[in-house]
Amino acid sequence: LDYLHNLAKDLGAPSESSIKKTSKSGEADGTDKKKKTARGRGTKRKTPDYKSDSDGDEDFSPGKDDEAESEDEEDSEPDFSLNIERRLSRPSCRPPRGNYHCLLPNGLANNVMEPVWNCFSRTKEFRDENFSPWVFPEWIPSAKDWHFLSKRFESLPHHSERWDALFFVGGPVRSLEWCPCPDGAAKRQYAAIYCHKGMDDEHKINKLHTGPVLLQLWDIGDLQCKSRPSTAPHLAYALAIDDGCIWNIRWCPAGVWELPSTSRKAPQMPRLGVLAAAFSNGTIGVYSLPHPEALAAHHQSKGEEMVNCITCASYFFSQSGLCFAMDWLHVKPHNLLAAGFYDGLVGLWDLASKSTLLKVKSPDGGVYLYPYHCFHAHDENIRTLCWCKASSNLLVTVGDDRMAKMWDVRKTYVPLLAVKRCLSTEVYWPLFWSGILVAQECCFATFGQHGVHYFDSGYLGIKPYFVCPRKATIWSLSMSDWINTFAVVDNGGDCLFSSLPEMDIDPNTIRRRRYSVYRTDMVQFQPGQRPGDKEQEEEEVENAASNPRKEPLSYKGAIRKYYLHFHDLDLVRNSKRCLLNDFCAVIVRFNPNMDAYNWILSGGQSGLVRVNCVRGLSCSVMLKQLREAQAQFSAMFQSQEPDDSATAVRHSTADTVQVH
Repeated sequence: LDYLHNLAKDLGAPSESSIKKTSKSGEADGTDKKKKTARGRGTKRKTPDYKSDSDGDEDFSPGKDDEAESEDEEDSEPDFSLNIERRLSRPSCRPPRGNYHCLLPNGLANNVMEPVWNCFSRTKEFRDENFSPWVFPEWIPSAKDWHFLSKRFESLPHHSERWDALFFVGGPVRSLEWCPCPDGAAKRQYAAIYCHKGMDDEHKINKLHTGPVLLQLWDIGDLQCKSRPSTAPHLAYALAIDDGCIWNIRWCPAGVWELPSTSRKAPQMPRLGVLAAAFSNGTIGVYSLPHPEALAAHHQSKGEEMVNCITCASYFFSQSGLCFAMDWLHVKPHNLLAAGFYDGLVGLWDLASKSTLLKVKSPDGGVYLYPYHCFHAHDENIRTLCWCKASSNLLVTVGDDRMAKMWDVRKTYVPLLAVKRCLSTEVYWPLFWSGILVAQECCFATFGQHGVHYFDSGYLGIKPYFVCPRKATIWSLSMSDWINTFAVVDNGGDCLFSSLPEMDIDPNTIRRRRYSVYRTDMVQFQPGQRPGDKEQEEEEVENAASNPRKEPLSYKGAIRKYYLHFHDLDLVRNSKRCLLNDFCAVIVRFNPNMDAYNWILSGGQSGLVRVNCVRGLSCSVMLKQLREAQAQFSAMFQSQEPDDSATAVRHSTADTVQVH
C-alpha cells in the first residue's frame, strides 16, 4: 500500500492521508471545502452534460486557438481512476501531462498524433499475419463472358492545391467501396459505385424490384500520400445487370488482387478483385472483376474501339429475401460472407465450401448454394452489420428495433452484448479496440446526444463514450485503422473526420478532436443568377413570390431554386467551390489500402462524388514504413514468373450458382 501511495504521489494524486488532513482542517476552520472540486482518488465523477458540451464543442481547425488549447490541457484534471499496474505494464513514450506538447507541422500536438503512429505500424503487422495472399483460385475472370456496350462519363481533374477531385456518376449514390490491394502495390486506386437511374426514383424497402442497373468501377488515379495525382478520375467500366437496384456492395478484403501484367492463357484475364452485391430482387451476386487494362487489350485485339459499359455473368446468387447489410470476413481465409435481411435474419455463407449438402443442382441447370448457418438476430430489418476485424467468430448487428448486438457465431442462441440506445445508420468494429462505433439518427435521441458513440464490449467495462457530437443525423460512418481515425457525413451538409484516442483506457477525460473536410450549404439563386430560359425563370420568380414558403418536392424543382456551395478545408487554408447541384453527401469511405490511407471518398443524392486527401495525418515515420512495404512488394513480384497453372471455370449463365 505504501508503494502504491508513493506512486500516486509521483503521478500527482493526493494520498488518503493528505485528503483526511485537508478535510479535518476544513472542519476546524469552519469552511465548506466540499464545494471545491476534489481531484482525489475515489471521488465520483459526474456524468458529462452532453447538452452543454455540444453547445461549446466546435470543430477543430489547425492554427486556431492553439494557446487556449494548451491552457485547457494544463488545467484539465488528470485521470487517476485507471489501473496503476496497467499504466506500468504499457510502454509509452507519452510525456507527462504537465509537460509542454510539441506542435507538429500539421498543427497537431505530438500526444494527438501518437495513437496514429502506433496504429499504423500495428495495422501493418496485423495484415501481414492475418491476410491471405491468394484465395478463390478458380474464380478467374474470362473475356468470353463480357459483352461491351456504349456509355461514357466525364469528371474534373484533381485541384492543384487541395488535390481534391469531383465527378458525376449519373444519379443518387446509394453505395460505394474502395477496391482493396496489397500493401505497397503503389498501383491505381479503384472504387465500385452504384447510383439510381433517376434523381427522383423511389424504392420501397418492403418490396422486390427488378430492372436494369449499372454497377460502375471508377479509376480514381494513382493516389499517393504526399503528391498530387496526375490523372483525373474516369470510368474504367460498368457492369450492366438486370437484377434491380443495389442495396449494398462489399469487396473481398484480401487475397484476390494480382498484377495487371500477370500473363494468363486466353480468354483468362488478370483479376482485380472479387465483389459481392445485394440486389433489390432478393439476390446476392459475387463477381470476379478483371483489370481494366486486360479488358482493353482483349477488346483492341479484335480491332474494336474500347468502350466503358460491359455485361458479364456472376458466380453466385443468393435468393433469401431483401438484404440491406453485408460484410466479408476480414481475417484469412476470407471465405465467409455475412448478410442481414429485412425480416431480422442473419445468414452465413461459406463461399469455399465443397459440401454436396450446401451445393444443390436445380432443375434449370443452375446450382444453389445454401447458408451453413442462419439465426434470428432482430425483430425488425437489419440495417447494418460488421465482422470483428480481428476474429472470425465475432459479429455485430444493428436493426430497426434500436438494438445493437454482439454475437459469437458459434453460439447464436443469445447475444454476447445487447444495447438499446438509438436508431443506428452504420456500425464499425475498430481493429484494435474492444468495442464498436455506432452512428445514429436524430430520432430517439435527446438533444445534445446526436452523433457517434463508442460502446465497449464489456471487456474493459468502460462507460459509453461520446466520440463525435453532431446536431444532425449521421448518414454514414467509415474508419481507417491505419490512422485510428473515422469519417462521417450528416444531413447538415458536413463531412468531417475525428481522431480516436487510445481506447484501451478510459477515454472520458480526454478531449475530443474532429476536423472538417468540407461543409455544404444549399444557397438560393438570386434573380438573374441561374442560367437558363429567362421566361421560365420569370415565371418561377412570380410563383415563388406568391408562395414564399413553398419548397420544391423534386430534384428538378430543387436545382432551379438552389445550388450547392462547398467550403473545403485542407488543414492548411480554407477554400470555396460553387457547384450547380443539390443535396449533401450520404455515404463516405476511407481508403483501406496502405498506399492511399489518407484519401476519403464521399457521394450524395446529387450524384456528385468527391475525393479528398487528409494530408495532415502523414508523417515521416509512416512514410518510411510505406516505402519499405513498396520495396518489399517490388522485390517479391519483380522476379515472379507468370502463373498459368490455375485453370478457369467456365462462367456462363447456366453455371450460375444460386445461394438460398
